[in-house]
Amino acid sequence: MPDAIAAPAVELRGVAKSFGAHEVLTDIDLQITAGETVCIVGPSGSGKSTLLRCINWLERPDRGQVFLHGTRVGYKVTASGTSPMSDRELALLRARIGMVFQHFNLWPHLTALENVIQSPVHVLRRPLREVVSEGEQLLEKVGLADKRNAYPAFLSGGQMQRVAIARALAMRPEVLLFDEATSALDPELVGEVLAVMRDITKLGLTMIVVTHEMNFARDAANRVVFLDKGKIIEVAAAKTFFERPATERSRQFLERFVNTRSR
Repeated sequence: MPDAIAAPAVELRGVAKSFGAHEVLTDIDLQITAGETVCIVGPSGSGKSTLLRCINWLERPDRGQVFLHGTRVGYKVTASGTSPMSDRELALLRARIGMVFQHFNLWPHLTALENVIQSPVHVLRRPLREVVSEGEQLLEKVGLADKRNAYPAFLSGGQMQRVAIARALAMRPEVLLFDEATSALDPELVGEVLAVMRDITKLGLTMIVVTHEMNFARDAANRVVFLDKGKIIEVAAAKTFFERPATERSRQFLERFVNTRSR
């Protein structure tokens, strides 16, 4: 278990985000400790993915602050005040935050191994030979050592998502974000991706997972954040959330979803 007194790996202070007149997130305050696996759950349209994208500045909050291990995301803080990060500075910070998307986002013209090694070579400027060796190890870790030379068009959805996970891990991120990583998969392929995600929780990496897979959240998360209509309704240890939810809204949500079986 992560140290309860450790500085937050991720901290959100009063984060709000609107699209037009619709406020998607309202005054989100959240601290995530290094080494935790936190699952963000809630009904569709509750702001879960937007919250995740605000952490790595793919969406810029209208209000509030986001911190990664004490470094403010999106802004430089100096003795004379704050100013927006340059594109280069933001890219370097984002390199510390891995993200696995719903729709894989693999480069179709590159093999599985080439997809995994691109960013470490071109963003982190690491030696090619070292990165190739590490990429092969990561593909083995996600059960795809035999697919190193396969192009995405010849992989199943579950295999493509496992390549995407290996690609994110190749950047040696401090925090790994999962945005509905299994929702685009056929039901029979969900289990193979969840198995890899469960294995990653054992590595001590900080993980923030937006998911509808309630069994995964119950079994793999340290804590669960329940979001509804852009607001945090409840934050609790996973066991507590599923066995003794504190709010009526949480109980209503779980009555609908708790029996959903991961496949």
